[in-house]
Amino acid sequence: MFNDEYSLELYKIVREDEDMYYRDFVDFISKTKVSKAIYHGEPIPMTYQGLFYNKKNRSDFVYISNILMSMTDKITKEFVENPEYRKIFQLDPAIEELVLHDPGYDVPVPICRYDVFYDGVNYMLCELNTDGSSAMNEDNTLGQLLLQTKAMQKFMEKHDVENVDMFTPWVWETADMYKKYVSDKKPNVAIVDNLEVGTPNEFDEFKRVYEENGFNCEIIDIRDLEYKNGKLCHGDYVIDLVYRRIVTLELLKIKDQIKPFLDAYMDNAFFMVGSFRSQLMHSKLIFEIFRDEQTQALLNNEEKKFIDEHVPFTKKIEERDAYEIIMNKDKYIFKPIDGYASLGIYVGSEMREEELQEKLPEFIRTGYVFQEYYDMNKCEFLEFEEKSPVLNKFTQVVGLFIYNKHFVAPYTRIGKDNVVSGARKYYTAPNLFINE
Repeated sequence: MFNDEYSLELYKIVREDEDMYYRDFVDFISKTKVSKAIYHGEPIPMTYQGLFYNKKNRSDFVYISNILMSMTDKITKEFVENPEYRKIFQLDPAIEELVLHDPGYDVPVPICRYDVFYDGVNYMLCELNTDGSSAMNEDNTLGQLLLQTKAMQKFMEKHDVENVDMFTPWVWETADMYKKYVSDKKPNVAIVDNLEVGTPNEFDEFKRVYEENGFNCEIIDIRDLEYKNGKLCHGDYVIDLVYRRIVTLELLKIKDQIKPFLDAYMDNAFFMVGSFRSQLMHSKLIFEIFRDEQTQALLNNEEKKFIDEHVPFTKKIEERDAYEIIMNKDKYIFKPIDGYASLGIYVGSEMREEELQEKLPEFIRTGYVFQEYYDMNKCEFLEFEEKSPVLNKFTQVVGLFIYNKHFVAPYTRIGKDNVVSGARKYYTAPNLFINE
C-alpha cells in the first residue's frame, strides 16, 4: 500500500537502536519548535516521518490535478458567458462583479491546493482550496529538517528521497505568466494580504525566493496600497505583479478599506495571480454544482465518471433536508459554504440528535452544505509512545498543490479524529518523494 511499505522499512531501522533514534527524535522536535514552521503562533506538530510517495502515486496526483483543471476551465468559461449558469453559484453581487472582470489571462485558478483522501488505490475529494492556498512553508521547512534525521539518513542509503520545493516553481510560474501575458521585463512583485490574518513566515520565504531569483518583492497589507497615476503603489514602490494571498471572504469583510486596490484591479493597472475567478472552485457548493445538469452538459464522459466515483454527495442545506439530515446524521459532515481552514465544521456522528436539531436553523441561516462522510483506509505512520517506536494508523488528507495547471507536490496532514485539520489535533507529514 502507498506509504506503508516505506513506513515499515523506516520502523525497522528505528527498532535497530531505539534509544539512539528516540534521542534523535527529541532533537528533531526541538529543532521544529524553533524553526519557521509556525501556524497561528504555535510550532507545527510532527511525528518522526513524512508522507512517502513514489512515481506511481505521483502519476495519480497528476491525473487528478489534470482532470480537475480541465473541469475548472469549462465551468469558469460557462460562468462568464452564461448569466443563467451564474445563478447556481449564489455569489454575492460584489464578488460576481470581480469574478466577471477579465484578469488578462486564461488560467482561472493559477494556484490551488485540492485536498483528497488518498490511500494509494482509492481516493475521494475532500475540498478545494484556491484563494490564499497555504502551508508550503511548513512542508518544506519540516521536510528539510526531517531529511537530516538519523533515521532518514539511514533510509536514504537505499532510496533516492526528495522533499519537493514548493517555492521556486511558483516564482517561475508567475514570472512565466507575466512574460506571456504582459511583458518580457522582470516585474516588481507584491505579496498582498490582510497581514493581521496572514502567514508572515510563509510570505517571508516567498519574498526571499523571489529576490534570490532576481525579482524585486515586497510584502504589503492590502489596506496600505495606493492607486495613483494609473499604477498600484506602496509608497514609491510601483507594483507590476500581485500574488494575492487574501481569501475572498476576508476581502469582503474589509472591502470599504481597499478601494484603491479594487479600482486598480478593475482598471487592469496590475497583473494579479490569482484572479477572483478562483472563487468559483473555492466555494463548498462546487461539489453540488459538479452534479448540476448544466455542468454535466459541459463535461466529457471521463469527467462525469470522475465525479460519480470521486466526489462525495454534497448539497446546500435547506429546510426540506431536515428530516434526511436528522435521520441519517452519521452519514454526513456539515461545512460552511464560504469557510476555510476547517473552521465551523461539524461531524454528524459526533453530534447528539438534539444538538443537531438546535444547529440546523443556524446552518440554514448562515449557509452550510451537508456532505457524505468518507471513511477512508488509513495509513501507517511512525511515532514514539513512551520512548518506543510504534506504527499507528492515521487518516491522511493529501493536498495537491497545482501551479499554473501543473502538479507540484502534495501537502499532507494526518490525524486520528474524524476531521484532520489545524482546528483539531493533527500532524504534518512533509512530502517525501521516492524516485522509484
